Amino acid sequence: MNKVPITTQGAEKLQQELQQLKTVDRPKVIEAIADARAHGDLKENAEYHAAREQQGFIEGRIKDIEGKLGNATVIDVTTLQADGKVVFGCTVDVADEETGDELTYQLVGEDEADIKANKISISSPIARALIGKMEGDVVEVQTPGGLRSLEIVEVKYI
Repeated sequence: MNKVPITTQGAEKLQQELQQLKTVDRPKVIEAIADARAHGDLKENAEYHAAREQQGFIEGRIKDIEGKLGNATVIDVTTLQADGKVVFGCTVDVADEETGDELTYQLVGEDEADIKANKISISSPIARALIGKMEGDVVEVQTPGGLRSLEIVEVKYI
């Protein structure tokens, strides 16, 4: 199976969620199932069925996270010797040449992408255009809104 890049922050977030699911959520749902069983007939017991459904969700999420972490290559951008190039995990300040708007993006793995937090997937059109470029370079990006010219203002490895 292919290794998937993930930032150290993304890996830590997944580890924390996994810990929460295994140590808090799973024991709670097991207790809820036991309590619901004590109420008698399971066929008509809505609490029991809801708890079992929740248990299925938790177990599925645990397997999903374990799979993601198992296939992940954790990249600590602070240790990279990128010499000013745009690489996975870095934070890039860009200026839209048409509007003058300045934007900041962090290039992250697909599972970490969150446009509201300015984290864009490494496979997005903007990220693919920026990879390998340096400060001062201008890239042309075909976006759903049309062709955009972005100038790389600063590359940070934080």
